[in-house]
Amino acid sequence: MAAKKKVARTAVKAGRKVAPKAQPADAKPLFDKILIANRGEIACRVIRSCKRLGIKTVAVYSEADADALHVREADEAVLIGPPPSAQSYLQIDKIVAACKRTGAQAVHPGYGFLSEKQEFQKALAKAGIVFIGPDAPAIHAMGDKIESKKLAQKAGVSTVPGYLAAIPDADEAVKIARKIGYPVMIKASAGGGGKGMRIAYNDAEAHEGFGSATNEAKASFADDRVFIEKYIEEPRHIEIQLIGDSHGNCLYLWERECSIQRRHQKVIEEAPSPFLDARTRKAMGEQAVALAKAVKYKSAGTVEFIVDKHRKFYFLEMNTRLQVEHPVTELITGLDLVELMIRVAAGEKLPFAQKDVKLQGWAVEARLYAEDPFRNFLPSTGRLVKYREPAAGPDVRVDTGVYEGGEISMFYDPMIAKLCTYGKDRNAAIARMRRALDEFYVRGVSHNVPFLAALMAHPRFVAGNLTTNFIAEEFKGGFTAAHLPPRDPALLAGVAAVVDRIQVQRAAASPGKVGNHVSLVQSNVVVMLNREPTALTVTGSETAFAVEVDGRRLDIATEWTPGEPLFHGRVDGEVIVVQVDAVGPGWRLILEGGQADVLVLTPGQAELYALMPVKAAPDTSKFLLSPMPGLLASVAVSEGQEIKAGEALAVVEAMKMENVLRAVRDGTVKTLHAAAGDSLRVDQKIIEFA
Repeated sequence: MAAKKKVARTAVKAGRKVAPKAQPADAKPLFDKILIANRGEIACRVIRSCKRLGIKTVAVYSEADADALHVREADEAVLIGPPPSAQSYLQIDKIVAACKRTGAQAVHPGYGFLSEKQEFQKALAKAGIVFIGPDAPAIHAMGDKIESKKLAQKAGVSTVPGYLAAIPDADEAVKIARKIGYPVMIKASAGGGGKGMRIAYNDAEAHEGFGSATNEAKASFADDRVFIEKYIEEPRHIEIQLIGDSHGNCLYLWERECSIQRRHQKVIEEAPSPFLDARTRKAMGEQAVALAKAVKYKSAGTVEFIVDKHRKFYFLEMNTRLQVEHPVTELITGLDLVELMIRVAAGEKLPFAQKDVKLQGWAVEARLYAEDPFRNFLPSTGRLVKYREPAAGPDVRVDTGVYEGGEISMFYDPMIAKLCTYGKDRNAAIARMRRALDEFYVRGVSHNVPFLAALMAHPRFVAGNLTTNFIAEEFKGGFTAAHLPPRDPALLAGVAAVVDRIQVQRAAASPGKVGNHVSLVQSNVVVMLNREPTALTVTGSETAFAVEVDGRRLDIATEWTPGEPLFHGRVDGEVIVVQVDAVGPGWRLILEGGQADVLVLTPGQAELYALMPVKAAPDTSKFLLSPMPGLLASVAVSEGQEIKAGEALAVVEAMKMENVLRAVRDGTVKTLHAAAGDSLRVDQKIIEFA
């Protein structure tokens, strides 16, 4: 039930909660109990705000999520079905039943799943349950890309030149494309996530693109309607965050720059945009509000724009839900968007006006995924053997739905966490992000931290010269180790030498150890950095060291202790964080996404080590190996069969995706090492060739 008296608003500023004002003794929660119709980090995020507001929470979960973090953090949890989302998180009837069973008065949908399904809002309303989001008519109006663009035009919002009616065939598509002028974008009306989109630069590409887009749209959305609009070259993706109430108030909460995308999926987001000036920012905000008011929008929502190099902006679409990247807006405004959504759903008016929305500082968000960037971002599943987040504080925020020992499931989006950093300006936020990525310690699954580190250090990104084509242009041919930020070999060698010295000091000081009173004033060592030798001299002890290497002196201060996975220190006064894993007699050092295997030896040991042969890597050219953990859905060949290059050999399912494995050369199948239905680990043998 809605409270009669308002509870003082609590702001979230740069990762800190500003203390709320004292509440009246008879103040009641906005709702007694809220069900979160979602999973993962967004479910945990909603639970945090509910707890602070004194609202009990109900989690729903599939069989695969029985031990998930959101289930552990909620006050109650209800099982709603098998692992596939179509049988659990997308089941409206089961979620409504869970509300009735637990007495939940309202539902927060998060994002994805049912968050933009008008049928869900209607079903909840019929059951007398509040939907924490917009009403069904607004969801419907903005959910169709063709109709939403028509509404935008009526509301005076700038739209991309194009043909907004459904197009009957490929020939008509070519005629329309010619009228608009190439290049054009062919897009699915019911599309999302980059599906059903094709760019055409000429008649042939328009004809072919129409067929591809309609087929993909039908398969993905059961709706084959497509439309055509002008393709904006050198485009930026900039979106306006809105909040509206049921009393006719609607405000814009500044913008987010979301141009760093891979295959139309956002990777890095920041607020504000480094490209907009005050005049453009205000104009975009006002047009976004005009569109929202046209559909009587309430709750949090986002109007997305495409912006060209001249700062001309055009309406793209409206997302009638909370966005994945909402934390960066919270960090620069000090507002809790989830709390505002709950208050609006409870019937309250917005407690501030447009002039009260302040923009302070800069925030950057990076999405950490369980995927292997060195293998074309193939998803990675399995147990998080080790998981340590950067320490939260005024300049760091981590939103996650996982924990150490938990599983990254093959059934859902492989996001590990959203890492957000805050600074007084863009450079400060980026610098803090680079260090926070070094502090994010994950073992057991592959992850994209190396890719994120490369993005953060890229000169073009640092300069703010962004477009939605950034990744495609700067990482042509895929991501490799060559894209990682350059590392100083002397610095890594120096850290390795200090790590070794601390280890030796600890061993010498152990009770009962012979020679435990030996003073280690100076030591001459050779660091084998990926087998390349570097001679060093190390002096100092406990927490302060001096390293002479290649004619340089490095002053290294640290309180690192053996067994600690993160080496926090200062090198010549500069803060540094290096991940340290013990590997045999040496260490693996990881800095800014790159890793180096090191051995610290005496000069005599180094001479002998140089004589040792290098073990050759095993020849796997005669095998088809699984590129990821997953389920072997099918095998298309049999033993003794001759195959041709490019021929499909097998299909591996992982993370809701089918991955077709093809032959790279002609050959003959010798042995099948796995059968359809088998669960595969990464690099497991599937087929052996003669």
